Amino acid sequence: MKKFRVVHYINQFFAQIGGEEMAHVPPEKREGLVGPGLALKQQFGDEAEIVATVVCGDSYFGENTKQALEEVMAMIKEEKPDIFIAGPAFNAGRYGFAAATVTKAVKEELGIPAVTGMYEENPGVDVALKDVYIVATGNSAAGMRTAAPLMAKLALKLAKGEAIGASIEEGFLPNGIRKNFFDKERGSARAVSMLEKKLADKPFTTEYPMPNFDRVKPNPAVADITKTKVALVTSGGIVPKGNPDHIESSSASKFGEYDITGVDDLTAETFETAHGGYDPVYANDDADRVLPVDILREYEKAGKIGKLHHLYYSTVGNGTAVASAKKFAEEIAKRLLAEKVGAVILTST
Repeated sequence: MKKFRVVHYINQFFAQIGGEEMAHVPPEKREGLVGPGLALKQQFGDEAEIVATVVCGDSYFGENTKQALEEVMAMIKEEKPDIFIAGPAFNAGRYGFAAATVTKAVKEELGIPAVTGMYEENPGVDVALKDVYIVATGNSAAGMRTAAPLMAKLALKLAKGEAIGASIEEGFLPNGIRKNFFDKERGSARAVSMLEKKLADKPFTTEYPMPNFDRVKPNPAVADITKTKVALVTSGGIVPKGNPDHIESSSASKFGEYDITGVDDLTAETFETAHGGYDPVYANDDADRVLPVDILREYEKAGKIGKLHHLYYSTVGNGTAVASAKKFAEEIAKRLLAEKVGAVILTST
């Protein structure tokens, strides 16, 4: 029996090249399996074989997405695979973005069955959820034992042209496509079971999940802006020249705090953007276009605002996980409150 040819995509960490310090490495192709490919091999048995592993640094892919995708796709196409698998990326945002982008391209451009896997809050989910199968995983590599069997099984079914069941059966994240199937228990028994768990404050999974709308109640209007200290916060990635905190261009893992004491204008010689999700030319030419320090200095001198806070906070919103953004916001808010800031202007792109 002929084995299916599999190409596997992983990042620099799982290829054991290094961590964040090596995230800049460009794509390379290695013969056979590498790292987590072993877990997939054990699940494939005699039905499939990983013939090549494509490796790419997360930062390289995020900062050079078009070029990186072209390079990676050429390597994959060269191997003439029957199956493509990326990851699993778990909750690694930039890895998830790359895995989802490549998986989607492989399916759409090469017509090859493709599967990836990641945590439900990974920003990569939003990239390709409606286009490819994304197996649900835990938020860390500790979930490899659970993820690998599901990914391998689903990939083989796709390669064989077998019918794919409902997400709850196959283990992939719900993609909006409903499938009918027969459950082992009747509806009344399942409902009672869920009710018992809810009353006992135990976890349970509803069969009819409702949309979760994150609502933020607005604060009352500022009473007198002319007596208020105003701070600037941005997700547009404006940083001092050279990006001293190395904020990632996509799927940011941090934010920066920068002093603008005595600064009336953000010039091309002193400030730039670290953002990888929009054309940086105009922001690099005049960062005030994203972070309006110049105008607020004018307002400060004219008495239109009480004072411009001497610190501003910046991160990159491109592909950044909601959980990370909330964590950044909580920490920034604590610092602003401690400095008695009364209003914040939050700019984006």
